[in-house]
Amino acid sequence: MKRSYEAARERLYELQQFGINLGLDTISSLLSELGHPQERFPVLHVAGTNGKGSVAAITASILQAAGICVGLYTSPHLLDFRERIRIRGTCIPEDRVVELFDRIQALPSFAVSPTFFEVATAMAFQYFAEEQVEIAVLEVGLGGRFDATNVCRSIGTVITNISFDHEKHLGSSLEAIAFEKAGILKRNIPLVMGPVEQSVDGVLQEQARHMQSRTFKFGSEFVSVAHPSGEFDFTGMDRNYMNLRCALEGEHQTVNAACAVALLEASVMPRTRIPEWAVRQGLEQVSWPGRLERLRHHPFILCDGAHNPAAAECLKVYLQRNMSEQRERRLIVVVGMMQDKNLSVFLNTLAPLADAVILTTINSHRSATLRALKEALPVMDCPLYERDAPGAAIDLATCLASENDLICITGSLFLVGHVKSLMTGNAYEPVLG
Repeated sequence: MKRSYEAARERLYELQQFGINLGLDTISSLLSELGHPQERFPVLHVAGTNGKGSVAAITASILQAAGICVGLYTSPHLLDFRERIRIRGTCIPEDRVVELFDRIQALPSFAVSPTFFEVATAMAFQYFAEEQVEIAVLEVGLGGRFDATNVCRSIGTVITNISFDHEKHLGSSLEAIAFEKAGILKRNIPLVMGPVEQSVDGVLQEQARHMQSRTFKFGSEFVSVAHPSGEFDFTGMDRNYMNLRCALEGEHQTVNAACAVALLEASVMPRTRIPEWAVRQGLEQVSWPGRLERLRHHPFILCDGAHNPAAAECLKVYLQRNMSEQRERRLIVVVGMMQDKNLSVFLNTLAPLADAVILTTINSHRSATLRALKEALPVMDCPLYERDAPGAAIDLATCLASENDLICITGSLFLVGHVKSLMTGNAYEPVLG
């Protein structure tokens, strides 16, 4: 079966050649020929520029703690395609990947060359339907309005935040990006909104009014207050929780956790009881690899898939606090990015914190070159190094670091996945969809 799975996986990865195709016609045709599996379970739909994966993971973890059979669909994966499709926290089995992919390949609509993401989404819907999940949590892949996940039957939506990313596909203004992400709204289905700028708020509120969707805004209908201890309080629409603790690192995760709890409160709790202990347990047990994930101590190796300016700001806050608590600690930043990202703003946010910067490339034709990264860097006093491959960059970083220093690997989830594979000995499967 292993060889069969590997063959199916490689054939699936070949679909990357069809790139990104924003639209619902192909995914609708595939699902129609499968018998509309997306209609057989309710969905919590999660969009946003940053934090949507964390919110999806937290939401699923709380539902799982409450004993609900929950499906979770996210992207991209770090090491294994099967990470994208989970039920009760367990990755889809290899034999089911083979079976589902073979079935979808045989559909008439497969002849129109669906994208990798469209086929993966169809596989997730079919798997969740066949396994009779009680609820599914879906992370939007790109944007929202024309994302393949947007054919779902949602009972609640959340938009975590709006900032610049994927401007080529979503628009060059925050208002345009917000309009695309608001495309996941369904009529009379509640919308939970994370913290957004005033102009963006207006766009989201207008789209919500058009869809007759009630809105629940962070800072208004619900809030979270972080404590120095790392715990936080949540005040919601119907419930309040004191001294919650989220397993995910970073102050920004208290906001993501609040959005997840508010989503459940607005859409699930009115019909399904989720006790307080399940909320607490789900938060304490959630796992979301590649986001402020600690890979090693002595030296401290931290990986974070931040890849746009807003995510860089969150990482900056975390690093500043960490370095202030360990005053003798030096910071070595290893960066590799995709060429379509805002290299200059990202690097200007993080590089000034570093005692050394190591630039590297990612195993992809979309990778930013060492030259492009170097040209985007601000003027620095600290040493700058260049290495062609992530493995060489990590080897250099560990040679430069003392036992108390911090090595931060960032710029792309694909770089993080490659580094994790090197450090764990697992195979690396770079897929950009």
